Amino acid sequence: MSSEIVVIPQGGVASVRGFLAGAVRAGIKEGVDRLDLGILYSQQPCAAAGVFTSNRVKAAPILLCQKHLADGRAQAIVANSGCANACTGEDGLRQAYEMAELTAAKLAIQPEDVLVASTGVIGSFLPMDRVRSAIGEIVLSSKGGDDLARAIMTTDTVPKQIAVRFDCQGSRYTVGGVAKGAGMIHPHLATMLCFLTTDAPAGQGFLDAALRRAVDVSFNMITIDGDSSTNDMVVVLANGLAAGEPLDAQHPAAEAFCDALAQVCTYLAKAICRDAEGATKLIEVRVEGAASDADARLAARGVAGSLLVKTAVYGEDLNWGRILAALGGSGADMSEDKTTLYLGGVCLYRSGRPLDYDERAARAALAGAEVELRLELGLGEGVATAWGCDITEEYVRLNSAYTT
Repeated sequence: MSSEIVVIPQGGVASVRGFLAGAVRAGIKEGVDRLDLGILYSQQPCAAAGVFTSNRVKAAPILLCQKHLADGRAQAIVANSGCANACTGEDGLRQAYEMAELTAAKLAIQPEDVLVASTGVIGSFLPMDRVRSAIGEIVLSSKGGDDLARAIMTTDTVPKQIAVRFDCQGSRYTVGGVAKGAGMIHPHLATMLCFLTTDAPAGQGFLDAALRRAVDVSFNMITIDGDSSTNDMVVVLANGLAAGEPLDAQHPAAEAFCDALAQVCTYLAKAICRDAEGATKLIEVRVEGAASDADARLAARGVAGSLLVKTAVYGEDLNWGRILAALGGSGADMSEDKTTLYLGGVCLYRSGRPLDYDERAARAALAGAEVELRLELGLGEGVATAWGCDITEEYVRLNSAYTT
């Protein structure tokens, strides 16, 4: 018996048995020659769970998905880029439902078993004449995950996919995932677009709990620019083709499944930060010794989200006082006299005093593609890790001309 989690080479959302995917160029955004409409489909009905943006402005696809997931079941997702279908009122809602109906007809399933996801510019309508014909043209296969990953990209520069597997008591379970996201990233309860698949026979209640646990330590711990989106969603589909007894909290494979799901989510969350708009560096902030885990989360996200920390990292500027200032403003309990700060393996500050440190080593820790910050607060047992990225001139350029 083994529960070692193994990454599947070139794996993705359609690497899980029974799942197919595909995408086409529908021409949703004028003048852009790229894949922009795709489908993820399970050949068997699935238990399903989702988490969605906490933004009070919710796109039409979010409202549809919340309704369709009320029974804890789904079998397909249709997704597009180039248009968010947000702030579009009743007409936008009708477009989202029509996308579900068209996909259901293509797959010979019920519209209520189809989820819809959209990403792109807010405040514009979908060109439904193009969408209607394009849905029928999508060819689904077990090799179509990469096309789907590319079809949901907006300002992303690379597709983001992963799949892992583990064995337990003679059964093999697989978990796959795909995500997009590069800007408007500061999630709470969900993030960007992320679709997860598994062949585990997970009960819906267990699946929902496992998803929320995985999202909480991954997507909910990243920040790029402090803005949350109208379209953020993370959805998991479990088709049960691994067979065996349904997974619940007492199942021998339960812990390994939760770990695998969290590993997939964390990989995708970090991939989003690496590929953030204009970013050149991934920032990891590890907080230890906080008064509680909740405080550790506040502290880690506060530092990772600080614009002054982000710009210092971009400029490779050893202005480490910005890190302590961000910590102090995070809302987490802290004491200067008990706080220790590390940049990579270099200790910069301890017990209320700056230290003499190896400046060459500290600058080297800032020079790489990944910058690690560690804060020891000396107040308790709370721990958390957050991820962010640097802010560059390219981020400003991209977002000052996004619709043009």
